[in-house]
Amino acid sequence: MTSRFPTNSSKKPLYLIALSLFAIALVLPGCGKGGKSGDEIRIGVVLPITGREAKPGQYQREGIELAMKQINDGGGIMVKSKGKKLPIKEVFYDDGSDQAKSAGLVERAMTTDEVTAVIGGYSTALGEAESVMPDRYQTPWITPGAAATHIFSRGYQYIFGALSSTDLLGYTTGEFLGSLVDAGKLKKNLAVALAVENTDHGVEYGAGIDRWIQDHPGYFHVVFNEKFDLGSPDYSGLLQKVKNAKADIFLVDAHLQDYITMERQYIQSGMHHQMLSYGARGPDKDARTALGDATNYIFAGLWWTKNLPYPQVKKFNADYQAFAGHEPDSYYPAPAYDSMRALAAAIEQAGSLDKTAIRDALRNVELKDSLLPGQTLHFGKNGQVSYPFVIVQNKPENKTDIVYPKDASTGDSVAPRPPK
Repeated sequence: MTSRFPTNSSKKPLYLIALSLFAIALVLPGCGKGGKSGDEIRIGVVLPITGREAKPGQYQREGIELAMKQINDGGGIMVKSKGKKLPIKEVFYDDGSDQAKSAGLVERAMTTDEVTAVIGGYSTALGEAESVMPDRYQTPWITPGAAATHIFSRGYQYIFGALSSTDLLGYTTGEFLGSLVDAGKLKKNLAVALAVENTDHGVEYGAGIDRWIQDHPGYFHVVFNEKFDLGSPDYSGLLQKVKNAKADIFLVDAHLQDYITMERQYIQSGMHHQMLSYGARGPDKDARTALGDATNYIFAGLWWTKNLPYPQVKKFNADYQAFAGHEPDSYYPAPAYDSMRALAAAIEQAGSLDKTAIRDALRNVELKDSLLPGQTLHFGKNGQVSYPFVIVQNKPENKTDIVYPKDASTGDSVAPRPPK
């Protein structure tokens, strides 16, 4: 079905006014107790706003809450069995970036709080922990931040994911690098070093790159491939191994804080590769602020960017700025925003607050005005979406261009990276 929920709000209040009014309308963090009310739709949101994943969690929460506000400003969600529109009531919990706590809070939202559905799970690790709860309590769950296909391969019936797989991220990375060879910017048969986080996310990213290389013999060859644990303060040992491998291209799959730590130590090591990527990290504001010009010409594969040339993205950027008080950072808020919109569309299609009916409706929902690449969000048979990635590259003066695919590009790719 086509969503009838708007991607922009006609009202654009000042940041403090918007947040103040919204705080009145929604449940305060951690205070979502009590049975369901017949006059509201209770939606659980479990994300990290403290701990190592606090920044992405904050941005995803802002995306969800903007969608909630816009829907409520329009009167709420039409529920046929109630004969009227009902407002959304958020039940929010901060999981502190902790897997065990995250799973427990989802369970609490689904049982004690009796929510209609839950949106949560920033990162594969947190999403994997949460994903065991939805089928247990037969409550729909959408993750806007966990992308590993492994989560969706267990036969669960109540889980949905708004991010394409990390295997596809790796494969698209290979496609982009291959396009640079075809364009004569890079030579054939360059050596690649891989360093991936020791999670299903990292394993699948590396597998996607390997699969592209195997499908296209003669383009690249892997000379180093090693896993690392997230959250380490010291990657100098790993980087020394990368240096010894004498690769031409260095590809890393990491989280934001690890990207910052590793890139800082990469600079200190004196290495310089023709192309450098940290997976889905690159244009993040915190990294560019911390590292400055060192982030120039790093490329990243993203699920979304504010530079996509869609009218609904332009409107979203303006609404988000007005609501949150800052521009969208990297891809984080958009999949969360569309997750809430998809859930709202499913509730309306179901015509009731019956959780199984909403689950069934989610399987058929299509947001044809989605913010995401391709402009359509539809959950696949396993519950996970599969839309294309965009490759962006950092440029001087804090500029970021879409450089792949060509039909969405906002600037040319720079390859190889200029010497320091």
